Amino acid sequence: MLQIDYRDRKPIYEQIREKMKHLIIKGVLKTDERIPPVREMAQSLTINPNTIQKAYRDLEDKGYIYSVRGKGSFVSPAGQWVEDKKHDELFQSLESIVSELVYYGADRERIISIVNSLYQREEGGK
Repeated sequence: MLQIDYRDRKPIYEQIREKMKHLIIKGVLKTDERIPPVREMAQSLTINPNTIQKAYRDLEDKGYIYSVRGKGSFVSPAGQWVEDKKHDELFQSLESIVSELVYYGADRERIISIVNSLYQREEGGK
């Protein structure tokens, strides 16, 4: 399911968190779908279960997954993890990137075209 890059400078739990988040956002993991148990994931990746637990805890804190005692962890409905705060954070990142592109002389129409095509691609994938 996931591949860890041991040469990456990012901690392993962050890699797992980001890859799981990506699978949830892209819809590979569906709402209320059970995610692999900590021990199973740790065994398949041959890493310490505490590392997986830390990644899952982060995902749960951010609302991407939820736990049911005795049943496991599941993907949260999208409405629970898409918050105004997250939107604001992402828009700030986008603003920063566009500002930098403008500073370096990127063409306005190209920026708009890229954003439009990315938006259409993502909307088409849902």
